[in-house]
Amino acid sequence: MADATLVDLLITGGTVVNETGGFQADVACHEGCIVFVGDPRFAPRARETLDAKGRFVIPGAIDVHTHIREPGMTQKEDWSTGTRAAAAGGVTTILDMPNTHPPTWSLPALEEKRAAAARQAHVNYGLYGLLDERCLDQLAALAGAGVIGFKLFLGNTTGNLPAPDDGAVLEGFETIAALGLRCSIHAENSPMLFWREKRMKAAGRDDAFAHLAARTDVVALEALSRSIVLSEWTGCRIHIVHESCARSVPVIRDAKRRGVPMTVETCPQYLLLAAEDLTGDAGRIARLNPPIRERWHQDGLIEALADGTIDAIATDHAPHALDEKNLPSFWDNACGFPGVETSMRLMLTLVDRGRLTLEQYVRAASAAPARAFGLYPRKGVVQPGADADLAIVDPRAEGVITGSSLHSIRSRFTPFEGMRTVGAPVATVVRGRVVMRDGRVADCPGWGQQERPQMAPPAPRNLATTTAAILRPEARPFS
Repeated sequence: MADATLVDLLITGGTVVNETGGFQADVACHEGCIVFVGDPRFAPRARETLDAKGRFVIPGAIDVHTHIREPGMTQKEDWSTGTRAAAAGGVTTILDMPNTHPPTWSLPALEEKRAAAARQAHVNYGLYGLLDERCLDQLAALAGAGVIGFKLFLGNTTGNLPAPDDGAVLEGFETIAALGLRCSIHAENSPMLFWREKRMKAAGRDDAFAHLAARTDVVALEALSRSIVLSEWTGCRIHIVHESCARSVPVIRDAKRRGVPMTVETCPQYLLLAAEDLTGDAGRIARLNPPIRERWHQDGLIEALADGTIDAIATDHAPHALDEKNLPSFWDNACGFPGVETSMRLMLTLVDRGRLTLEQYVRAASAAPARAFGLYPRKGVVQPGADADLAIVDPRAEGVITGSSLHSIRSRFTPFEGMRTVGAPVATVVRGRVVMRDGRVADCPGWGQQERPQMAPPAPRNLATTTAAILRPEARPFS
């Protein structure tokens, strides 16, 4: 008979690091929650012990921007391979984007995706609903069914979802503002980039830098500015995904100063890779939307991440079959690459280089994402009562990133091929269960569970002029 006085897991000898600082402590986990953080002399006895001596115990990373590809595109990725990759990378929760087949734009489509995730997921997950002019009447139902938020594609994406009409975006923001959820936005001006791409193709441009030229900085700046205006007007909480442009930072800083309800993410590729180096096969592998920009953008983005202007680090994990990335024309190569497994190693390398503190990384990788999407303080912090979602980090672990070692087994390529890293997750704990230890992922399909947001009360604005308000027969412009 099991001893009822034992907790499930005790992590011993480590240094706990939250966004606010670090301290020596043991951490005990029981029935999915952290039940003790403190002096080893007072730690409970446990059925399983994990030695963290000389290592850091941090909240598991929350990657708010992943594309698992199931249903409909499992030649690229499925829920098993994608969440195994997350576990290998110290990521305990992923938020999955809605541009699958079918898109996550109705209750049946949401249920199809949820069923696939429930069978296979090794880590926790949230599911986005789609903001699209063809499904505005589904937003409230999707919110009621537990989507983590909504996603708006203002630029083109895998799945070829067209950017909605601005009137539909405004109406969608009005609806989401009243629901209180957050809308993540791919902020690129679609007409601009398609116009420029068409003109360059006609002129014979088919080179590594043509994709970047089609999406020059103003394409991002215009869509960012438009998103901010609509958020400020409606009160819709927004999240700008994969910010790549240093010129955006002053715009973001000014909007936040005015109280616009927005958060922002960037990705490791924009901090560590530069367009100048991405030619030939490297350019094909690294092609994504928005593009990796010139080297001079990196310092501004890193500084904005360090000071909190950019809230979060995410990955835009976007796997493809290798033959979809190796086509003769640069224009034809699929956009995106796997990232959920390598992000923590890359960001810890920036910590090792002195560009970020470990506390700043924890804030960006876990605490800020948890706050933005209604998961804090249940997640994003190592403290009693929080979910036992943890990463054990060895700050001295050195390695080289190789595509052949990735757990995204249908997408074993990376633009970081051959990059040396310092610092790595050596264990991943999801709801108190060790799902990765020393690089080996446990076989635990279905252990991950769906996460539902608990947001602050909605704060919609300008209610007298919403689309719903002006459709009422009795509406008057000066009433």
